[in-house]
Amino acid sequence: MPRYLLPLPSCLLLAGCLLGPDHVRPATPEGATWYEKLPPSLARTAPDRAELAEWWTVLQDPLLTKLVERGIANNLDLRMAQERVRQAGAERDVAQAELYPTLRARLLALEGVWNIDVFGGARRRIEGAVADLRASQEDRRDVLVNLIASIVQSYVDLRSFETRLAIAQKNLDAQSETLAIASWRAQAGLTTALDVEEARANVEQTRAALPNLRAGAEDARNRLAVLLGQKPGSLAEELAAPEPIPVSPAQVAVGVPAAALAQRPDVRRAEQQLAAETARIGAARAAAYPSFALVGSIGMQPSSFTNYEFQAIGGPTVVQVLYDGGAIRAKINAQQAVQQQSLDRFQSTVLRALEDVEDGIVHYSEEQNRREGLQAAAASAQRAADMLRQRYASGLVDFLAVLDANRSLFSLQDQLAVSQSQVVSDLIRLYRSLGGGWGTGES
Repeated sequence: MPRYLLPLPSCLLLAGCLLGPDHVRPATPEGATWYEKLPPSLARTAPDRAELAEWWTVLQDPLLTKLVERGIANNLDLRMAQERVRQAGAERDVAQAELYPTLRARLLALEGVWNIDVFGGARRRIEGAVADLRASQEDRRDVLVNLIASIVQSYVDLRSFETRLAIAQKNLDAQSETLAIASWRAQAGLTTALDVEEARANVEQTRAALPNLRAGAEDARNRLAVLLGQKPGSLAEELAAPEPIPVSPAQVAVGVPAAALAQRPDVRRAEQQLAAETARIGAARAAAYPSFALVGSIGMQPSSFTNYEFQAIGGPTVVQVLYDGGAIRAKINAQQAVQQQSLDRFQSTVLRALEDVEDGIVHYSEEQNRREGLQAAAASAQRAADMLRQRYASGLVDFLAVLDANRSLFSLQDQLAVSQSQVVSDLIRLYRSLGGGWGTGES
């Protein structure tokens, strides 16, 4: 007797069985706590779902909140992800239809076929389709998480360029004043033309930085418009007024690794993809076993020239593949390889997720230290530049000291603005790594 016929009696007695492995969530190496830890001054208790779902509101910027809401409503990538969910739902319905009889009508007859899912091939296909649907739902959530992070990041980029542009313009004004002093002193014979040219070179160098900063701000506005499902340039009037860089909260909650993995849509999606491919192993194995069906028809046959009578015929059918050149076994092997790839992908996704959070913690923490150092340095540079400018006007120091002080001040102020925006960018990165941006009212 062929090996695949051995379970047949028991399956029939049970009115159907399921072949192949059942999905079990693989163990994950998340650990109890994060390796990198926020300093006590920055850390607080674990975030709740509502906080993660609307994490951008901690920046307390009403305009940013409105932009995020509009992006969620109008972003085209998010709409496409939603359509993929709808498609997966329809494909699940197709798979579920296999469990029901098929009726076809033709002239004077009605035919029906009911394939009985004895070995669970159809049910495994349904399992796979349901898991595909769940994976598509997680994919939409992942698109949402990244969309929100991109909107907030583009907004922060815009405010960063505006702040740096204001700093450059302020320094340009101060350097122009120094140029005027050097020109006056040269005309009075108190200094040489060299001081004037060096002052002019400093002014023009600062002026040359303005176009790139303006272009960067415009790029950020255009990026925001596209993320909101609008054409580039459509937000120019709404975002014309410069605003400061949003300020990150005093403390951030990161929770524990297990909670982060449970929250992240990419990890959840990878698990559902694994579940789908695991179910399809059973569907592939079921093809090696007999298939059972009930086939019947009801038709009208003429009993005389003027009368018709109904006739019904039908009965069970059994079909068994006896030889296919090893095709079924090859399909099973191929599906097992696909399932193993999905397992490896899940484990890789988990590791990358843990890496994202660890990196996010350390970058957010260390950038705070960098910002504090730059704040102190910029304040000192401002005081030094002011004093040297006054002393130069009185002829107490040479122009080289003033020039160096101006350059140092501009550089430090620009670095400080970049660091301020980088702190917020690291906060965005951290919340994205925690899967923030979805979850309110969802399971």
